[in-house]
Amino acid sequence: MNRSRVAVLCASFGLLAAASLTRTVHADDISERARKLHFSSIVLDTHDDTTQRFFSKEYDLGKRNPDGHVDIPRMREGGMNAIFFSIWIDGRIMGPPAVQKALDQIDAVHENVKKYSNDMVFARTADDVRRAHAQGKIAALMGVEGGHMIGNDIRIVRIFADLGVRYMTLSHFYNDEWADSSTDKPVHNGLTDFGKEIVREMNRQGMIVDISHVSDKTFYDALEVSKAPLIASHSSCRALCNHPRDMSDDMIKALAAKGGVIQINYERSFIDEAYRVASDKETGGVVARIGDLEKKCNNDEACVGREMAKIQKKLTDEGKLPHVSWERIIDHIDHAVKLVGADHVGLGSDFDGADMPEGMEDCSKLPKISEALLRKGYSESDIKKILGENTLRVMEQVERVSKEMQ
Repeated sequence: MNRSRVAVLCASFGLLAAASLTRTVHADDISERARKLHFSSIVLDTHDDTTQRFFSKEYDLGKRNPDGHVDIPRMREGGMNAIFFSIWIDGRIMGPPAVQKALDQIDAVHENVKKYSNDMVFARTADDVRRAHAQGKIAALMGVEGGHMIGNDIRIVRIFADLGVRYMTLSHFYNDEWADSSTDKPVHNGLTDFGKEIVREMNRQGMIVDISHVSDKTFYDALEVSKAPLIASHSSCRALCNHPRDMSDDMIKALAAKGGVIQINYERSFIDEAYRVASDKETGGVVARIGDLEKKCNNDEACVGREMAKIQKKLTDEGKLPHVSWERIIDHIDHAVKLVGADHVGLGSDFDGADMPEGMEDCSKLPKISEALLRKGYSESDIKKILGENTLRVMEQVERVSKEMQ
């Protein structure tokens, strides 16, 4: 080989090596930028069913647990510094027993926050969340997941608000006395007149109206009645996964037009259409599946989530269900952002209440979301909005409406 050819080859190799090194440095730069961004931001998750675990002797919020999705060590590791603990009971329990069970869970949240006051502080307002972040503490908030827990008594809305509940989902898996659910046969044609009064009272009390789980008609009724923006605390995009719990593009646009936010749910069946179809085929559909597991678990939603995960893992291992990557979460975020802009999208994982995709096994994995969005070209300011600022903005707007209505 002549010297000139050797020189050319060496030069070419050098250029390739330099280009490879440049790409590596660039990739590392993005990773480091994403990490700094994530851990300096308010990372607010609007829906976690961890509350159910407070009643288990095996669970300790302050220690790293071998199962489940959320505890303080993993929150610290994943940068989750604001969390809505979900207050949930089976939707077929109504009246005074429903109220009592909800109060038991509200009390459990307060007691756990007090127990771990070095790490957590209870928050009622957006300003409270910001103060907690400035102090290096995790802000703990509450959302009631299902209007059946007011026991068909509007006064309970005021009691819940006084106890610090900051949102209420109008229905859950089943219709309640005044609102239709997305996973039940409609009986009210959306919201009843009493249901509309509940929405108005929530506005007065500074409680966010949450439309995850509700029927499409209930959503549009609530949107029309409410004077404040709404949220979908843990829903994804129906255009990507045709699940009744997800929102259509028209619904997302209407929610955003009123200033609201859709918080993307990470549940496999809500983010991946192939998985949803295969899962329904294998397990008889969401209604039958949840009903059977609720009986087995004595209506403990955390138990239902764990049992569901076991079933789905077994079916996936057997090749009967497709694998679902955590990156599908990014697809849903990106779809919603392209549809309505980055001001109207947030995070509502459904941790400890749903089956997580591969790579998002618990809240310690959350930094992946920030890095993925940064790599897609999202600005740091837009990523901060999605991580938590959008939800805080809705909280502030709801607080303003409440003051105006007093």
